Amino acid sequence: MFKECLHHSPDLKWAYAYDCDSFHLRLRTKRDDVEEAVAVTGDKYDWDQHSLDVQMVKIAADSLFDYWEAVIKPEFQRFSYCFRVHSGDEILWLTENGIFEEQPTPVDGYFEVPYIHAIDLFDAPKWAKDAIFYQIIPDRFANGDLNNDPESIKTWGEAPSGEDHFGGDLQGIMDNLNHLTDLGINAIYLTPVFTAPSNHKYDTIDYKHIDPHFGDAELLKKLVSACHELKIRVILDAVFNHTSEQFPPFQDVLKKGEGSKYKDWFHLKGLPVEVKDGMANYATFGFYGNMPKLNTANPEVKQYLLDIAVYWIKEADIDGWRLDVANEIDHAFWHEFRAAVKAAKPDAFIIGEVWGNSLNWLHGDEFDSAMNYPVTDRILNFFSSSEGAASDFADEINRLLMRYPQQTNEALFNLLSSHDTPRAATRLDGNTLRLKLAVVFMLTYMGIPCIYYGDEIGMDGGDDPDCRKCMEWDRDRQDRQLFDFYQLLIKLRKSHPALRDGRFRFLHADNEKKTLIYERLNASEHFTIWINNSEEAVTLTHPMQANDWRDALTNDEAATFEEQLQIELKPLDFRILYRNI
Repeated sequence: MFKECLHHSPDLKWAYAYDCDSFHLRLRTKRDDVEEAVAVTGDKYDWDQHSLDVQMVKIAADSLFDYWEAVIKPEFQRFSYCFRVHSGDEILWLTENGIFEEQPTPVDGYFEVPYIHAIDLFDAPKWAKDAIFYQIIPDRFANGDLNNDPESIKTWGEAPSGEDHFGGDLQGIMDNLNHLTDLGINAIYLTPVFTAPSNHKYDTIDYKHIDPHFGDAELLKKLVSACHELKIRVILDAVFNHTSEQFPPFQDVLKKGEGSKYKDWFHLKGLPVEVKDGMANYATFGFYGNMPKLNTANPEVKQYLLDIAVYWIKEADIDGWRLDVANEIDHAFWHEFRAAVKAAKPDAFIIGEVWGNSLNWLHGDEFDSAMNYPVTDRILNFFSSSEGAASDFADEINRLLMRYPQQTNEALFNLLSSHDTPRAATRLDGNTLRLKLAVVFMLTYMGIPCIYYGDEIGMDGGDDPDCRKCMEWDRDRQDRQLFDFYQLLIKLRKSHPALRDGRFRFLHADNEKKTLIYERLNASEHFTIWINNSEEAVTLTHPMQANDWRDALTNDEAATFEEQLQIELKPLDFRILYRNI
């Protein structure tokens, strides 16, 4: 066996408590190199009387490695362990001290789980794991109150530019909640609503007031209350990395310089503050001089922002925060942010905007979730054509899944489009069949799905600002069949816990046929999803011991031949099968 690939570490993604009674161990081996892996476990205080070998299951593979997992249920909330791997007649043992050809005497040098403490568990709110989110840009969703429109607005539906306002507001959202309930939405993510000069409001002037072009605090409270009556949660967007240059403390620095009591609220590199040849002498978001970066390590800034986070939870009963540019703010701030928010509302949901690997923020003491753009890219790249290898897609998804513990994967914020990316319909070249395959994958995958406003009716759009077009309300210009498709898949996901909390595993990835089969499985339900990403009809078979499989959307029986499921798929087609266990 290839010893160099044999790896385990007693840290977050390799060894973690899933709940108070279950602990997950993961092991990495060279791909197709190991036939059997066993977790050898026992109590360090009495190994002879309290030891158990637990067979590991191969849960994922990528281009280089296989990943194995065992679920341990320790009798006394603690245990020590090592691993035994087999390939033919060869046996190796992996302990914390290294790799051996014979078992080291327990428990010297073994890995150890000292005790499972409930307070240390990663614990995202249950309601969030059951949610179907819908992202709304207030200025672009619906204009419900003409009296609060900006002085100069463009006609609804015209092509947007970066500075355009269209008059959308909170009342417009209130007036169209039936659209969301019809779709099956039970959570809304609103992009910023606080006073700001831009249409997107990511340049805050006043965190304590709703932008007057959107409404006021009373209207926000009415909106949240109306949503709660419909069993819809509401989270707001917190832009705590930077502000507008019109933010009063920054204006004070501009006017008073060294004499300003706010000069330490920002990262100043010189005085007077200025933008020269396009470069500011103070830290900013990107290179935008009109968005000065806040010094969140400053105690006054920290307390100011923590007070804002708690204020809107108490004032409007919001259900959490999405955190803009979250990875550019110090971890110490987010630790205190979480403590303050959870003290105000224990089941508040905290989502961080992190575009890459988010594990450093998902230890259970900062965020509950992160925007899962890496999965977005893999989904849209694969389904955009029939050129990609199915095995490469499976490998890439598996590699992303292995970045995180299972309960973290269950809470990641999955999306096909957002205000910062081209819309899925555009990335898939307007091909509705391909779009449907992407939707199927997102709504049957691990994590929390989020639908960007208008995606459900086929809206397209390129890079910002084209991806921020006005919502299309003319039903004759909406793709109502696509809406019905989203509605059907959302209903299926909400009706079956296995599609929300079940384990995920690829069963088949055929490069020649361009086909995939994967499963979602919990203690009571088993789903298999069959996808044909080719332009040709195919017949797929896969071994299945049970013969009681049914189509999850039609309830028709699935064809079983000699313990093989056989499925006929049209070009760019799919089937979702399920059985009760």
